[in-house]
Amino acid sequence: MSKEPVAVTGIGQTRHVAARRDVSIAGLVREAATRALQGAELTWADIDAVVIGKAPDFFEGVMMPELYLADALGAVGKPLLRVHTAGSVGGSTALVAANLIAARVHRTVLTLAFEKQSESNAMWGLSLPIPFQQPLLAGAGGFFALHVRACMRRSGAPDTIGVLVAHKDRRNALKNPYAHLHEHDITLEKVVASPMLWDPIRYSETCPSSDGACAMVLTDRAGAARAPRPPAWLHGGAMRSEPTLFAGKDFVSPQAGKCCAADVYRQAGITDPRRDIDAVEMYVPFSWYEPMWLENLRFAAPGGGWKLTEAGVAALDGDLPVNMSGGVLSANPIGASGMIRFAEAALQVRGRAGDHQVDGARRALGHAYGGGSQFFAMWLVGSEPPDS
Repeated sequence: MSKEPVAVTGIGQTRHVAARRDVSIAGLVREAATRALQGAELTWADIDAVVIGKAPDFFEGVMMPELYLADALGAVGKPLLRVHTAGSVGGSTALVAANLIAARVHRTVLTLAFEKQSESNAMWGLSLPIPFQQPLLAGAGGFFALHVRACMRRSGAPDTIGVLVAHKDRRNALKNPYAHLHEHDITLEKVVASPMLWDPIRYSETCPSSDGACAMVLTDRAGAARAPRPPAWLHGGAMRSEPTLFAGKDFVSPQAGKCCAADVYRQAGITDPRRDIDAVEMYVPFSWYEPMWLENLRFAAPGGGWKLTEAGVAALDGDLPVNMSGGVLSANPIGASGMIRFAEAALQVRGRAGDHQVDGARRALGHAYGGGSQFFAMWLVGSEPPDS
């Protein structure tokens, strides 16, 4: 039996900020979910199941929050499923929801991911004590800076590339009302002058710590036919993972990422990603990950990712726009960050991305990764059904 086509008919985000002290976690997720339902012109009664995701529970200190969030998400008496795959969880959550529809288990599913980092301290939560890891600098940046250095050494990239990415993404964020960081005075010189946190990663080349949530309504072909506006159609989606450490692991271009992208491209009939894909929302928490992922996702040859960045190919008006919304560098509610990438890709092909819309975008890739570059989730969405 063939799979049921999956459509995105409603998308909702909160405004991502450092601290949403005006709402509880339940209020935060309800806000995003309500906006997604309004976009699809549906009610809570139209939802068959809810799939929720977030990063580790110790980021807020609330264990198994999905249990007490059932009320806020209209899930009382309905199936509710929790997903967790570290930083890639927002993407994985959307894929689990999509698969429930593709398998005809449910017809219409609400999927949502969130983080309320202001209620804990993710940086110190990610700083494991000796003897569990070496005495690196605090936070995820201390782990990833080594891999950035490896990328620079391997590719011969100049040390200005991260600055270019940060400047581009922060300028893109000015066109996105939901982005956390709106730095109207951002310049290349300001990025260069920002403090060095984990050499070569500067303060302005890192993601913020955000509170926020993102939700989507996914439905089948019949549900899409009733939608008030043209949906985004899922053309391919996949998840892959690999161990954090193993002999021969390539931190610059992880095999799990390459395998995940290859599966998505196979499903979608993509033979030349650079030619066939119009826009990309990729998970870039530290600026150097743009050129690294451009290679990992086959948009550039090995060692050539930085050249695309330097040439302006990834700019909003470039040949392959990347992180039109401002990306993770401009808003990072960790549990939701991957779903935001997926949702922003869907907005692009629906022509509803507002001031950061790419003209004529017909196919867009959403990308998420997590852990020690070990968990990957991706989907490719289009403006037309996959069989058209």
